[in-house]
Amino acid sequence: MSKQIHRRTVLKAAMAGAGLIGAGPLLSARPAKAAPEELTMLSWYGHAEPDAVAEFEEVNNVRIKKKYYVGGDQMLALLAQSPPGTYDVILTDREYVEQLVAADMIERLSPEDYPFDDFFPEFQKFPGHWMGDDLYSVMIRFGYLGLSYNTAVLTEKDAMSYAVMWDDKVKGRVGHFDWHLPNFGVVSQFDGNADPFDLSDDRWQAVQDRVFSLKPQVAGYFDYGGVLSSLRSGEVAAIPGIGDWITGVLQRDGATVATAIPEEGGLMWAESLSIGKGSRRPDLAQRFIQYMTSPAGQVRTAKLQAYPALLPTEGGWKALQASDPDEAARQGMVASGPNAMDLLRNGRIKPRALPVRQSLEAWNDAWSRYKNL
Repeated sequence: MSKQIHRRTVLKAAMAGAGLIGAGPLLSARPAKAAPEELTMLSWYGHAEPDAVAEFEEVNNVRIKKKYYVGGDQMLALLAQSPPGTYDVILTDREYVEQLVAADMIERLSPEDYPFDDFFPEFQKFPGHWMGDDLYSVMIRFGYLGLSYNTAVLTEKDAMSYAVMWDDKVKGRVGHFDWHLPNFGVVSQFDGNADPFDLSDDRWQAVQDRVFSLKPQVAGYFDYGGVLSSLRSGEVAAIPGIGDWITGVLQRDGATVATAIPEEGGLMWAESLSIGKGSRRPDLAQRFIQYMTSPAGQVRTAKLQAYPALLPTEGGWKALQASDPDEAARQGMVASGPNAMDLLRNGRIKPRALPVRQSLEAWNDAWSRYKNL
């Protein structure tokens, strides 16, 4: 992680007073619209694009100034390099919130400011967002990670076990999203670990050995764009540790891809919003979080162009069912019959987490060794 400090100069626009210039008696003064207020945001790609925030910006006369990152390690590095107050709003993965609290990088929130009574019971006090009774981050979306695959190469039955990654039919066509947590996590589940991130040293070594044995099958290690293009082109036929946040995007374009949650289980990712330490606009940041947890904001984040997601609020599900029933059905956010909450409630999904008994650096180092085999 680079410790070099990168600082930006933040320029504040001067507010010009409205005035009349030689107006005749038939002309009336029209009040000038105030310059938009700026809200700075650090997030995964896509969360500050017009499809997500245009309505909020228009209603609140705000311009969101964005900085995107890829992966929690990069997010932590960016925050470590930035003085307090650089970011008003921070979107982060659930498992990194505790580290942000420990580093005093985010503000404590007031639970009564947010609509937790509209959240499904499982998410009202979701682990990682609360430290005891203190709230630091508000969940806005989530999804499941399993095995994503090319349906022209593998059947759904094939994809119901991670064992297929070692099959000859995908030799040289297994890809990886280049992040250690989801990859080691799902292989840990394949190895039978009830808690895939709480491993003794022996079990951790076994997971590494299992992952390293996959190397002859591997086509490459990809960032977000690379995962999309390699699955779309057919260069890869199976990628562990990703989900509908990738295949849902590709399905919009008619790609022959899908995601399965294998019998060995899958992981849950969750994204939440926090207010950055020293925010210059905490009230505006609070309004943004309130908007993203409202039914209107929830529909926008469910259908995010960058990558779709499931919603933690009942109001969000109802609004999506009313406004886009096809997408609600595709993602399983439906009012009756089997739905997206079933996998979580029946225990097949475990939250993605940081390693419990090893350091994060140890997992990252193991991932680097794997890539360099």
